[in-house]
Amino acid sequence: MGKNEAALRNTGPTSWNKHATKHRGWPVWKGRKLIGRMTGAALRGLLVALLIATPALLLPDVAVDSSQITVLVALLAAFLTFVEYNSNLPSIVEFRDAPPFNRLRFASLFFTVFMLSAIIKGQSDPTVLTGALTSIGTIIGNAIDFPFSPVRLIVLMLPENSDAEVVRSVRTSAGLAYLISLIAMTAFLVLVRVLGWPSRQGAFNVWVNLPLFDPTAGGDVLYRLQRDARINIALGFLLPFIIPAVVKGAADLIDPITLNNPQTLIWTISAWAFLPASMIMRGIAMGKVADMIEDKRRRTYANAEAEAGFQTA
Repeated sequence: MGKNEAALRNTGPTSWNKHATKHRGWPVWKGRKLIGRMTGAALRGLLVALLIATPALLLPDVAVDSSQITVLVALLAAFLTFVEYNSNLPSIVEFRDAPPFNRLRFASLFFTVFMLSAIIKGQSDPTVLTGALTSIGTIIGNAIDFPFSPVRLIVLMLPENSDAEVVRSVRTSAGLAYLISLIAMTAFLVLVRVLGWPSRQGAFNVWVNLPLFDPTAGGDVLYRLQRDARINIALGFLLPFIIPAVVKGAADLIDPITLNNPQTLIWTISAWAFLPASMIMRGIAMGKVADMIEDKRRRTYANAEAEAGFQTA
């Protein structure tokens, strides 16, 4: 009896400690994960706000009204980014769990906006950095400025009475922005074809990373992914040519676009270079996902046929 009572006394507190330790560790782990997700979402929101505010921060003589609107838009974008990345499942942002797809797109847009802002700033406050960026943009812009090229079309988009300095600034900015977009697309293509994105990142959930893609809309999922990939790549190649042509054609119906305002110039050129590159990258990513699904189907069918042959034998 004495040994049994002693064993009960020793076993009771030990089992209680194990039970308490188990239930104390779960909320701590969950809290750390929650804090980590909130911190990452807040950092991403801050970076998006910094991206939007970059031209207003770098350019001199920015109007007060323009600064207030920029701050408002930056805060709104930061809040939306925080809400999106703080949720367990994405609602709008694609490939959220397949880095570095969105990081590469953000970096290309940020560097485009920053470098164009630096070039515009260098016109009134020249430095070594602004001079180097202006020289690179001028070389690239002049090299790409041939008939029917995207740079030539965006220069022709300007009104006929545009100042020569504005035309030169547009050509330089377009050349540098186009170079950054080409570098981003090449880097992503290397990630997909050489480094095996996204299979090397671990398990890839198609429906989580493509929240805007409805698998129940009808038709084979593989065919729809391949079709969307081709459409995105085709539109990405055509948009740099289509956008200036549409703007030039609409100049007869509405006031022609003017790029005399530095911030208008920066955001117009950035969107003209970033949107096509982003669509091409999205098309490449969806094509890669379609290839992964096709390979998985092929392996599944091969295993099923092998099992059926084994059972028959």
